[in-house]
Amino acid sequence: MSYIKDKVIIITGASSGIGKATAIHLAKNGASVVLASIDEDGLKNVAGRINQEGGIAHYKLADVTVNEEVQSLVDFTLDRFGRVDTLINCAGLMLFSMWDNAHVEEWEKMINLNIKGSLYGIAAVLPHMKKQGNGQIINVGSIAGHAVGEGHGVYSATKYAMRAITESLRKEVSVKHNIQAVLVSPGVIATNWQDRVTDKDVKAVLGELNKVAIDVEYVSETIGFVVNKPNNVMINDVIVAPTTQEW
Repeated sequence: MSYIKDKVIIITGASSGIGKATAIHLAKNGASVVLASIDEDGLKNVAGRINQEGGIAHYKLADVTVNEEVQSLVDFTLDRFGRVDTLINCAGLMLFSMWDNAHVEEWEKMINLNIKGSLYGIAAVLPHMKKQGNGQIINVGSIAGHAVGEGHGVYSATKYAMRAITESLRKEVSVKHNIQAVLVSPGVIATNWQDRVTDKDVKAVLGELNKVAIDVEYVSETIGFVVNKPNNVMINDVIVAPTTQEW
């Protein structure tokens, strides 16, 4: 039995990487997906592909670091479908750097996107899921939220924060409101994320990591596995990583 079919799912960061792969995977399995990102061309391409292949996809340009835009995204979804079954907080930024180089602006960008962006999503969907009497909030973390490596400092801090947020959410809303709170933590994924890194001193670390990177589809399939559960079954915490990645 498919528990993905006919679900209404919001996916942030859906124009590329894990978000894109997850949107395509869930739509192929019968979900109606609402895609969000700041990359409108990317969103058009992903939504167009899904609809062309017989799926159901809408998209809305949204910067998840702006609370009002996230609220508007949820309202957009409710206007079209009348409910939100699953929110996947996938928008994120991974900018490795060494402490000595003090990339303060990059630290702030990661904090705003990785933490605040997810918090705004939770705040926007929670009242509606409580009213529905069920729902699912999936936060995409990282293996860096379980172990800290060289050059990972602030990025790891944001992902450790996501572990705390997800666990606190689970304790408050799962039993009382039948809302699942799930953390999916990928290891090194082949998504060209390293192209955004500006710190030259951390390049050697990236080179070693990329040697073991796995395809993004393995993460999207893992998220699909989590979504494909009845309301009374929760997969709470999953790590999906290369077998040979050290952490």
